[in-house]
Amino acid sequence: MHVERVAWPDVAELDTEIAVLPVGSTEQHGPHAPLGTDTLAATTVADAGVSAFDGEVAIAPTLPIGLAREHRHFAGTLWLEPDTFRATVRDCIRSLAHHGFDRVVCVNGHGGNVDALREVTGEISRDGDAYAVSFTWFETVGEHAAEMGHAGSLETALVRAIEPDLIDETRIDDARADAADGWGEWVSHTNLAHDSASFTENGVVGDPAAGDADLGEELLELAADALASLLSAVESRDLSESR
Repeated sequence: MHVERVAWPDVAELDTEIAVLPVGSTEQHGPHAPLGTDTLAATTVADAGVSAFDGEVAIAPTLPIGLAREHRHFAGTLWLEPDTFRATVRDCIRSLAHHGFDRVVCVNGHGGNVDALREVTGEISRDGDAYAVSFTWFETVGEHAAEMGHAGSLETALVRAIEPDLIDETRIDDARADAADGWGEWVSHTNLAHDSASFTENGVVGDPAAGDADLGEELLELAADALASLLSAVESRDLSESR
C-alpha cells in the first residue's frame, strides 16, 4: 500500500510491521536518460518487490534527492548535504516506526547513497527506534552487477523497460561515443577524481546502447525477487537480541 495514495484510516488498518522507503536521486544520467533515473528505479523496484512478497507492506513516498554533489557540473543535478540526507532518512524511518512500521527496508537507486544509508540504518537499529536495512537494486542482479556504470547499459535498460519514452534515442550514439569506460581515475587503488566531470565528458560510464528493454525486464525481475526475499527475512527476524 502506498501511504500517500490512501487516507489515514487505511494505513491504520494495515496488519504489518514492514515498510519500504524508496530512496533515489535527481542527477545527470548522460544526454539520453532522465535526471530522475535513480528515483524511477527505486520506486519501480520497490513496487515490484512488494508485489512479489507474500504479505502486506507500507510503501512510503520516494525520497527524490540524495547525495549527488559529484554530478554538480551537469545542469539539473540536485543534492543534499550528507548530514541533511542522513537526518531526512532517519526522520522518515522514525516516523514510520511511530505508526507501527518498525521494520524498514530502504530501497536505494543511487550508488552515492549506499554508505550513508548503511550508516543510518545501522544507527537506528542499534538505538532501538526501528530495525532498518538498506537494499541497492543494482547490487542484486547477479552477473549483471559487474556491468554497472552510470547511465550505461543497466540503467538505460531499466528505463527502456519501464518508461521507454524517457530515453532520448537520438542521443544514444553521442552518449556512447563520449562515455568513460570506468568510474574514476585510479592510481594505487585510490580514486583521484571526486567528481564525474573529471573523467566523463557527458556523464556516462559504460555503453548505453548495450542496454535494451529485454535486459531491463530481466534486471527488474532479479531485483524484485531479491527484495521479496529480503522482506521475508526482515519479517521473520528475531529482534529481541538487537534491542
